[in-house]
Amino acid sequence: MSEGFRFRFAPSPTGNLHIGGARTALFNWLFARKTKGTMILRIEDTDRERSTQEYIHSILEGLEWLGLDWDEGPYYQMERIETYKEHIEKLLKQGRTYRCYCTTEILEQKRKLLLAKGEKPKYDRQCRSVDQNLDKPYCIRFLAESSGQTVVNDLIKGSVTFNNEEMDDLVIQRTDGTPTYNLCVVVDDVAMKISHVIRGDDHLNNSPRQIQLYSVFGYPIPAFAHLPMILGADKARLSKRHGATSVLEYREQGYLPEALINFLVRLGWSHGDDEIFSREELVQKFSIEAVGKSGGIFNPEKLLWVNSHYIKEKTNAELLTLARPFLDKAGFIVKDAEAAGAALGSCKEKAKLLTELVQGTGFYFKEEIVIDPQARAKFLAPNQIELLKKLHEKLGAVENFTEERLKQAFEETLGETGKKMGDLAQPMRVALTGGTISPGIFEVMALLGKVRTLTRLDRALVP
Repeated sequence: MSEGFRFRFAPSPTGNLHIGGARTALFNWLFARKTKGTMILRIEDTDRERSTQEYIHSILEGLEWLGLDWDEGPYYQMERIETYKEHIEKLLKQGRTYRCYCTTEILEQKRKLLLAKGEKPKYDRQCRSVDQNLDKPYCIRFLAESSGQTVVNDLIKGSVTFNNEEMDDLVIQRTDGTPTYNLCVVVDDVAMKISHVIRGDDHLNNSPRQIQLYSVFGYPIPAFAHLPMILGADKARLSKRHGATSVLEYREQGYLPEALINFLVRLGWSHGDDEIFSREELVQKFSIEAVGKSGGIFNPEKLLWVNSHYIKEKTNAELLTLARPFLDKAGFIVKDAEAAGAALGSCKEKAKLLTELVQGTGFYFKEEIVIDPQARAKFLAPNQIELLKKLHEKLGAVENFTEERLKQAFEETLGETGKKMGDLAQPMRVALTGGTISPGIFEVMALLGKVRTLTRLDRALVP
């Protein structure tokens, strides 16, 4: 391992930070932290039509929420346009570029014609032999090698060989004068001394093109590692129809960042049969050699399981901090932080999401609850009301509302009436929470306290 290793995450701000991008950022981050290397953030914003400031903000916010920090940047490609143009000039002087005057319509006709012949739709270099000083709109193409092979030595996939005759002449400058992805990537990775390019394997076909550019410029070629795609349950590439959303949407749904990190790292990487890792353990155990070649299956149920694990691990105070945005959104007012944390903690064993946790504890934070009509009809019938009245008398005499003392009040009531615990606990639960599901009834009563318990019981006893 070397402390001189330099890694980069280079998203394009043409959309929000999604699962695939977040995993790429995570693997680069882990390798950087594992090797005590440098993590660089670069925003590849040369697609001016689709790049927006809103997406840039979303990407940065998503990375910060996940805790994937960076050591340098963010760098913006649009601020480096002159550097790219200088490199295009170098290629021009070497005779490795030419102006292409073909319109979109002409290129589409050529593509359809080749496909009709059963041939690969590759540009025919028509403009290579035309006057290069025409007064017409043009893009600039890189004259690629047309014979031999280009080999990508990949840390995950091994050696991947591409026949040069099948590669197209890349457009390296658009008609509006802006440079394109493949040129900018090479120039930036060299300028930023990137030692390892870790990215999704949808970029694998770009690698031989970029290697040709590295070679023409006389630049060292970085180590490549192309991560397997994330797949849906149907083995197709992950998309919104599989439930994939942006990273920040997972935050809004009530997922914890450490749960998403833990889940993402297992989509393509493994360490024995281990499932749960702290961030420190991930840094210690991560290795690029343990990244698999086949795609990882995105399993929403597994993500929920991981999230529920981390919710259970939180202290009451931590839960309150995490749940605050959801409590605020629901309009729940926290008057006592300790009591609110305890209320959240009482429901954490069953909650898979922070949103579920807040929904399940809503009765703690509301002054008045609405009893579900079906629950009222089933559990607050006249005979059950009479049983609750007897319990009310017992509770009124209880000074210290501890779970132990409340249990005694229940047992005394049941002993006098000959009823069973279920006959009393469920009607009491409906009276206090408005529904049939809650933590243990004694815990609920102790957390609500004597005044709120008796007040709710009074309201429930009114037909």
